[in-house]
Amino acid sequence: MKSAAAIALLSIFVICGSVLGQQAPTTAPAITPVTLQALPFALDQVKLLDSPFKQAQERDQAYLLSLDPDRLLHTFRLNVGLPSTAEPLGGWEAPTVELRGHFTGHYLSACALMYRSTGDPALKSRTDYLVAELAKCQEASTKAGFHAGYLSAFPESLFDRVDKGQKVWAPWYTMHKIMAGLLDVHLQTGNPQALAVLTKLADWVTFRVDRLTPQQMQASLKNEQGGMTEVLANLAAVTNDAQYLRIAEAFNHHAVIDPLAQGQDKLDRLHANTQIPKIIGAAREYELTGNPDYHQIASFFWTEVALHRSYVFGGDSDREHFFAMTDWAKHLSVATAETCNTYNMLKLTRHLFEWEPSTTLMDFYERALYNQILGSQEPDKGMMTYFISTQPGHFKTYMTPLDSFWCCSGTGVENHAKYGDTIYFHDADSLYVNLFIPSELTWKERGLIVRQETNFPEDGAVGLTLHCEHPVTLALKIRYPGWASADMTVQIDGQNIPVTDHPGSYITLQREWHDGDRIQIMLPMNLHIETLPNTPNQIAVMDGPIVLAGNFGGDKIENDYAKDQLDFAKVSDPPVPVFVGEPADILNHITAVPGKPLTFITNGLAQPNDVTLIPLFQIQHERYTIYWRSYSPDQWQEHNSAPATRPTNLLHANDVKSQ
Repeated sequence: MKSAAAIALLSIFVICGSVLGQQAPTTAPAITPVTLQALPFALDQVKLLDSPFKQAQERDQAYLLSLDPDRLLHTFRLNVGLPSTAEPLGGWEAPTVELRGHFTGHYLSACALMYRSTGDPALKSRTDYLVAELAKCQEASTKAGFHAGYLSAFPESLFDRVDKGQKVWAPWYTMHKIMAGLLDVHLQTGNPQALAVLTKLADWVTFRVDRLTPQQMQASLKNEQGGMTEVLANLAAVTNDAQYLRIAEAFNHHAVIDPLAQGQDKLDRLHANTQIPKIIGAAREYELTGNPDYHQIASFFWTEVALHRSYVFGGDSDREHFFAMTDWAKHLSVATAETCNTYNMLKLTRHLFEWEPSTTLMDFYERALYNQILGSQEPDKGMMTYFISTQPGHFKTYMTPLDSFWCCSGTGVENHAKYGDTIYFHDADSLYVNLFIPSELTWKERGLIVRQETNFPEDGAVGLTLHCEHPVTLALKIRYPGWASADMTVQIDGQNIPVTDHPGSYITLQREWHDGDRIQIMLPMNLHIETLPNTPNQIAVMDGPIVLAGNFGGDKIENDYAKDQLDFAKVSDPPVPVFVGEPADILNHITAVPGKPLTFITNGLAQPNDVTLIPLFQIQHERYTIYWRSYSPDQWQEHNSAPATRPTNLLHANDVKSQ
């Protein structure tokens, strides 16, 4: 996507003020983008400095380069009758699995993003080779009996099954990953062949869609289709070919998006990550058409999910589904917070920020990025999670290098390739500092380099040093997080600057900047408690935006690398302590451990024994608890005098059924 392009308004296909409930028209709409209020920087303009984010990026880079491209191509070649002697991959990429080929699409995206982030030529060589070989597979598709332009690791007949309403595992979902991978390779590495292959594939999609009636197309969308709307809209923007926007709109699933356009949350029991890409697609359609219904769909959905349907660490869903917001107490399990969901919610958050910069958006982004995404990768092998368990006393489960290839493996390798994409945004006259991550921004158009140095979140000190050949007049907008207290301080070149803004806003420093100017920020980090929604006796402890989890060590975890994401769902978990104290007094019994940043210990609070609290993102290969059952002293006495029952503080993994 050409993210710096302006975005346009077009009132199309409006009946009673709504575009919804209709199939995409047979004539293509014009592409007239609306204007974005904030723009991201390209990944090669933001260099990560040493931090947990840089370390995660390096682990991900090593994993990407460890994979054999010919093994990723194996089922693509066999599908069109081309020879392959490569050893098949396992898990969801095995030759008999209907989702095969999806990870190759993710791999293209991840390598392209990582190349743009790091400049490593080995990654570009990988993508160039894969695209060239996929082009050969595409050329062979008609001889294999498929329609022109088809490219996949499975037969085209899987799409026939979608059209007929027959059982099949999400071929459009996989097609989106392949198309998005090709587009990312083109945009991030400059490979023109990737765009040529993608365009032929998009023409095949057009052929498949146009042969269906509107009713047939809507019926087919009951099958998970990933981000087909998004990738086709992105292709329309890149090629300026509105036919692809027309086909993108054909993938609008009206049963889902129409209620959202009316401000109705009917998400209960829906498969969560099937829906989020549909909303990202609506966001892109708004940007290319200006239709207010698409804006409403995206913004209302974000508010409902990010602010009302998410756990304290930013993830959402249980057993991959949205649940009734009155039932949170029933949904602390081993299968909560699918990592793909959070990956996609962060993408959606970026869109909304481009429309109207807001600290509410970036507070959520920061929370989900630190607590789930950063913590979704383990440090030994660089493997990623599928779920983030909220079951007290359980542990994270990680993929294997060659025998898993889950959906969250795919979004996982992308997550750690693009940490630089949201730290800074800009408009013509302003620079937004959104995230406090050690990094160096090069803004060539303004002749400016900004170096951010910080140990955040270990402490709240953030330093920004500006380098410029000539003075630069600019509004520097620094996020004043909503979680901060009202005593954030700012200095410029050692001089205190009065802060009249408040938490949940941007501090604007407007002036002419000179080479060597230094801004020093001190963010107040304070302990606070958040309750599980509608469940006041289940509490989580936070330090600033960081979720603190009880660390119970790795005892009795024999293995946490899994071929199937639920391999360890039925592993027994020990009972965990509960908190006993008056609600207003709980924080007085949690103290920092000297010399250990972000490490705390309870004092006379947890029963039967006190616990150590560390950041959730640092929990790896260890049992942990996020939400604590809390009792007042009187409630605890009453609880202990009641007849013995199953421990009320523990939800057992064997309550989770495999999907």
